[in-house]
Amino acid sequence: MDKNEYLKHFDNRRAEFKPYGLTCEMWEPYLMKKFDRHNEIEINYLPKGRITYLFQNNQITIPEKRMTLFWGLIPHRIIDIQGNSPYYVCTIPLSRFLGWNMPSSLAEHILNCQIIIEKSEKYAIYDEFLLNNWFKDAINNGDLETTVLEMEARLRRLATNYTNDEKTRSTTHSTEVDLVAQITIYITRNYMNPIQIKDVANSVGLHPDYANMLFKKAFGKSIYRQIQSERIDHARRKLLSTDSSISEIAFECGFNSINRFNATFLQYTGCSPREFRKNTRTNIPEKSKSF
Repeated sequence: MDKNEYLKHFDNRRAEFKPYGLTCEMWEPYLMKKFDRHNEIEINYLPKGRITYLFQNNQITIPEKRMTLFWGLIPHRIIDIQGNSPYYVCTIPLSRFLGWNMPSSLAEHILNCQIIIEKSEKYAIYDEFLLNNWFKDAINNGDLETTVLEMEARLRRLATNYTNDEKTRSTTHSTEVDLVAQITIYITRNYMNPIQIKDVANSVGLHPDYANMLFKKAFGKSIYRQIQSERIDHARRKLLSTDSSISEIAFECGFNSINRFNATFLQYTGCSPREFRKNTRTNIPEKSKSF
């Protein structure tokens, strides 16, 4: 497989907060003309060379052979490159990450917008093998569900062996960014409950209209749509990876009726839950099904 034909780099025309989703890709080093922001946890791993990011007002250099982790909500752009070797970029939706219940110290550092860098190169050989497999799975299957457990396990290992850059915390959080971050975290932790916009707003001490305005300004969609989006993403994972009934999944994801679930699922995916399960499972190779 020629990896060069799959290489990507940052698109300077990309809309702010446009989601990446669950990905594992190979990127070529590229000086970014604008900051990127997104609501996924981002993993960088450089087999060779170094890149320097500007995180808000702080410069952080990502060394080679060290797994690095940060929340894409932090404005970030590459301002310096040493070497031209491709590197791995993975993105993990925040709700996925929080659902893994990582050790509290790691989760708190990430959610406080700090940059996590592995202390040593001792896992380098293992990481390059692992990331190469994730990358190939993404290309061959177009889906990373079969690698999610490995991602979770690898980040748990990272939680015992990392440094974090404290200085990023003080300059990254403006009042609005801090509130949007708190709103996002509340939604991702509570979307399976029967929450409403007023509950989200109360969690950060804001009027519902103002909270909704701040969130829409940041992400281009309402708090209600974000709640529904998280629920549908959860439902898709359950439909793909379990044999739970449609009704069980609907109520587990926070919907209070099957009709509401079916209508919302159709709106977001273009098909019914039953059609999604049938079509997705038909397209997954047997090896992947048994993962």
